[in-house]
Amino acid sequence: MSLLELDDLVVRYGAVEALKGVSLTVEEGEIVTLLGANGAGKTTTLRTISGLLRPSRGAITFDGQPLKNIPAHEVAAMGLRHVPEGRRVFPQMSIVENLEMGAYRDRKHLKVDMERVFGLFPRLAERQKQDGGTLSGGEQQMLAIGRALMGRPRVLLLDEPSMGLAPLVVQTIFQIIGEINADGVTVLLVEQNAAQALRRASRGYVLETGTIAMQGEASALLQDDRIRQVYLGESTGDEAQAG
Repeated sequence: MSLLELDDLVVRYGAVEALKGVSLTVEEGEIVTLLGANGAGKTTTLRTISGLLRPSRGAITFDGQPLKNIPAHEVAAMGLRHVPEGRRVFPQMSIVENLEMGAYRDRKHLKVDMERVFGLFPRLAERQKQDGGTLSGGEQQMLAIGRALMGRPRVLLLDEPSMGLAPLVVQTIFQIIGEINADGVTVLLVEQNAAQALRRASRGYVLETGTIAMQGEASALLQDDRIRQVYLGESTGDEAQAG
């Protein structure tokens, strides 16, 4: 049994079906990436896993336990932590206070966990008393990931962690995602930066208008002509000859 399983998941916004029977698996220790254009259903998938949205049909299972009708705060307490698109740090709270919010369920490892986060993100350690709202976009993304890590997650759900960030910061964020995974945290990564995501992931899925259009090993998807053309912005061999 996989650590995280989605089976025939259907999610509706009113009369609109955002997810149309999505099934995927995430094995313990993996980085799995979910690719797709805007509106494909990527964020909806993460929000449904984390309990913020309710599916109309289908099942979500985490470590063998169904997540149906479990509220979001209890899903988080089970070990699934969601870092939403847009960071959403607490702007008028300091870095330390933001991190403490991530440990709201259990504070007995607070000092150790905060030192671990500061080890991953030295820039946060240098700015501990600075308000979250005064940080750069990259620093806010680091803080959002750090806050999620304070809950000692088994699975980290990351929604567009590279969005709006400078290339050097993107490199840093993806490097740290790799370190987090190497430390034993399973990652489900939603990303539009397909090249970076597939280089870090072991497997990938491609969502198109609410359905899984492609799936496979990340290395194979990186070499797929359609992925290269649509998501990596590269020309295929046939197109190069035609040109």
